[in-house]
Amino acid sequence: MGGVKNKRVPRAVREQQMMDAAVLTFARRGYRAASMDEIAEVAGVSKPLVYLYLNSKEELFTAVIQREAAALVAAVRDAVEQGAAADRQLWSGLKGFFAHTAEHPEGWAVLHQQARTHGEPFALEVAAMRAEIIEFVTGLIGATAREAGCDENLAEREVSGLAHALVGAAESLAEWANARPEDARPSAKETAATLMNFAWTGLGPLLGGERWAPGG
Repeated sequence: MGGVKNKRVPRAVREQQMMDAAVLTFARRGYRAASMDEIAEVAGVSKPLVYLYLNSKEELFTAVIQREAAALVAAVRDAVEQGAAADRQLWSGLKGFFAHTAEHPEGWAVLHQQARTHGEPFALEVAAMRAEIIEFVTGLIGATAREAGCDENLAEREVSGLAHALVGAAESLAEWANARPEDARPSAKETAATLMNFAWTGLGPLLGGERWAPGG
């Protein structure tokens, strides 16, 4: 009797399936409560196979963080309108950021909530991702400041702080947007516009030389 043999799933594909299952489980259950049994069940494989491919729960969580962080950074960089005016580049990058976090809420939850609350080495992986995004935003604001004729002190002293503040605001806004009821959740475009209205209306005059001071 001739039977139809099951096609063997390539290892790389199987690993991604396991990590997809891990993202869902870590996001819903949390790192400590999530079990390899549950991850294996969601992935539709045996627990020994998960250990064979990904070694341990800690290594699996690290691999998940690295994958989700790389995907987020790539989404932001790919969305930026290269060669456009600074506000257009920032606007398009923010849309890419908010679109990705909205389309991958479990991945964002792992990065923004789980990985940051369990110490090293997980927090360091997220810090590396944030540093890459902040470096990109710093370069964008710095180039705009120099083009606007701002003094070097602004470009060197304040720009990094402005970039950190902007990225922190984007992270907080993404968490707020994803926590909204689905029928009241803003689109990525609307969320990006909210942050642009908050940030760029202040950055614009600042880059033009205006300063706020206590007492007006």
